[in-house]
Amino acid sequence: MNNAFPYNFIAIEGNIGAGKTTFCEMLARDYNCRLILEQFTDNPFLPLFYDQPERYAFPVELFFMTERHKQLQAAFTQGDMFTPLSISDYFFIKTSLFAKNNLNEEEFRLFYRLFEVLNTTFPKPELIVYIHRNVEHLLANIKKRGRQYETDISAEYLTNIQNVYFDYFKMEKNIPIVIVDAGDIDFINNEQQYLALVDIVKSKYANGLHRLTL
Repeated sequence: MNNAFPYNFIAIEGNIGAGKTTFCEMLARDYNCRLILEQFTDNPFLPLFYDQPERYAFPVELFFMTERHKQLQAAFTQGDMFTPLSISDYFFIKTSLFAKNNLNEEEFRLFYRLFEVLNTTFPKPELIVYIHRNVEHLLANIKKRGRQYETDISAEYLTNIQNVYFDYFKMEKNIPIVIVDAGDIDFINNEQQYLALVDIVKSKYANGLHRLTL
């Protein structure tokens, strides 16, 4: 494992606009770890989903699931002995969480049957760090990055996604999960805030849920 970190596979999670991908990129830059980033822009159904969610929820979630599975399976099949620490900006269970929020009951039942099969084929994260920001901050970040297909994301949608994550975190007892209340910190431009967040990722935790504030 990387001497700076007590884990080999760490997932940095968060709601849409929380800054998880940027933080992962900064960790990879500074600690020479393997970086696994979700390729969400390749999903052709995503703009359609944000415009007509009920119509396009199933294909958008199915595409995400197969692409995430393909990416993670490739990453852990092609192991690199020189970069044993893997940092990802998602974990595969995110697939079922978003699907649960976006699909109707019958669609989710069918979707979950396939998810259960695919979820057994690669390692699970040894640590999940969830960067939590309030919905107003998320909306501001989404607006700032200016992705056209995200312009219709609502506060209600972000709140629902947050609640689905938190419900899962409360039930997961087999791995450590750290919710970091990040408030309005700017770890991109403030080195001290960035290093404080890095220290959280470097720490060792007991299994179960932990909550910290920056």
